[in-house]
Amino acid sequence: MFTCNGILFNHESPRRGETFITKKITKAVAKIYKGEQDFLEVGNIDAKRDWGYAKDYIEAMWLMLQQKAPNDLVISTGKCYSIREFIEKAFMYVGIKISWTGKGVNEVGVDEKNDKVLVKINPKYYRPVEVQLLLGDSSKAKKVINWKSKTSIDELVKIMVEYDLKHNDYGFD
Repeated sequence: MFTCNGILFNHESPRRGETFITKKITKAVAKIYKGEQDFLEVGNIDAKRDWGYAKDYIEAMWLMLQQKAPNDLVISTGKCYSIREFIEKAFMYVGIKISWTGKGVNEVGVDEKNDKVLVKINPKYYRPVEVQLLLGDSSKAKKVINWKSKTSIDELVKIMVEYDLKHNDYGFD
């Protein structure tokens, strides 16, 4: 039996469920930009994740299945960004620069142009057991299947925010 294991780190796309932080952020940014929502509420903004584009990861899975021998491979970007950075990038895409003030649960993200609070920390969104850093090493995938992530974090944020800006129902086409 030809059996491969792909150990996929966070892979995101516009189809990501709304309970996942990346989609929660991009959907909120789109709604805030359109005047449909006042602010985004999140938990731990300092947790770091290795976020890649699902389309790239699908290519990796396909390449794994094209090999003569099965293999177990980690699929990741090898780059880490905090939730804070993801929020900043998403707002920046719609022309809003976020600055941070306060500490802990009192920290807020404000629009630098008008000092309007756009991001609030809510303790109810903290995970009971938080992993502060998730970072993958896909060097074996590069060697074995000649794969590496093609989509940068900025491109990924752009893809997701653009989708949410265009889809008022926030559903799937």
